Amino acid sequence: MLIADQGALAATDPRLNGKNLTIGIVQARFNADITNALALACKTELLALGVEEKNITLVQVPGALEVPVALQALAEQLKYHALVALGCIIRGETYHFELVANESGASVSRIALDYQIPIANAILTTENLAQAVARQTDKGRDAARVAVEMANLLEEIE
Repeated sequence: MLIADQGALAATDPRLNGKNLTIGIVQARFNADITNALALACKTELLALGVEEKNITLVQVPGALEVPVALQALAEQLKYHALVALGCIIRGETYHFELVANESGASVSRIALDYQIPIANAILTTENLAQAVARQTDKGRDAARVAVEMANLLEEIE
């Protein structure tokens, strides 16, 4: 099986220095076993990257469709360098999967663009529970790294 080169940075890369960053996390509670694991992995990685615990805010919402509303509320505070969206949508037997996945994803992107704030989108969209479990830790950790790297990039550009 071929694996794509994800272009990962070394943990010592200065673009992954989270010192002095403030990060907001919005976690959907639906599929809580998965989203709790995502949140734990994300927060653990943020701390490992130097983000101070006092500079990490975690907000929980009912499900993936509510994540964008909370992200927008955090973005409006103008105190976060980056945000993280965490959730888990598992395909069912109806069109609901596509609706939730498409609308939550588009809304997260719109908020990032409207507020010019990086949002690491780790709302998992999987075919089944096994796929979600297989991704929960890596995607939580990846989201933390994306948030820190993008926060540093935007600080550099400005």
